[in-house]
Amino acid sequence: MKQLVAFDLDGTLAESKQAIQEDMGEALADLLGVAHVAVISGGDWPQFDKQVASRLPERADRAKLWLMPTTGTKLFTWRDDKWGSVYAELFTDEQKAKILKAFDESLEATGFVPEETWGERIEDRGSQITFSALGQQAPIHAKESWDPDFAKRKVIQADLKQRLPGLSINMGGATSIDITQEGVDKAYGLKRLRDESGIALDAMMFIGDAIFPGGNDYPAKELGLDTVRVRDPKETLSVIAAIVACQK
Repeated sequence: MKQLVAFDLDGTLAESKQAIQEDMGEALADLLGVAHVAVISGGDWPQFDKQVASRLPERADRAKLWLMPTTGTKLFTWRDDKWGSVYAELFTDEQKAKILKAFDESLEATGFVPEETWGERIEDRGSQITFSALGQQAPIHAKESWDPDFAKRKVIQADLKQRLPGLSINMGGATSIDITQEGVDKAYGLKRLRDESGIALDAMMFIGDAIFPGGNDYPAKELGLDTVRVRDPKETLSVIAAIVACQK
């Protein structure tokens, strides 16, 4: 029996930058009936609100839901009938400037410049700087075909690690690279979750689509949590149904 089930968001609970489907909302409500649930991903709070918080059915027990934007450097919980921030760990202006400069230099050096982009490619999320290769508003079909095996981003990631020693640089979503403070990854966020929730790590499990070396879900496996790698939200639905059945 697990007390808490944690999820990645894009590629796991929903398609990239899209709201969870109605059946996923119902599945999460079912799961909240038997365990705490956490969502930890690279997006900022407005994206979490759009994709998850505002899409849950009324019956969902929000008091048992932990939403962790920007790779766990922020935490939101349901208090007094509304979502509120528990903590937020932000970059300094000097750190942000250094990261933005490194991105420009790395993209020029590696030569990964797509022919077409949709919106800004680099987003300042306060506690995380996120690069989206095709832009923040790129359509799903373009994202899915750009770097399906992560090969392009692995080259950019390796270059950035040389330029930004001491920072965490991980791949996430369909086209993204997330940069956070040193030591900040999903393992860090899950340990913060342990401290805030009082739920031990061995009582948690993690479900994500990027549980492989270099993937931004892999730190959960390195932390020692029971993990399940899924291909897409459809497979996640099957995993949730199995967990609910076992927990009852």
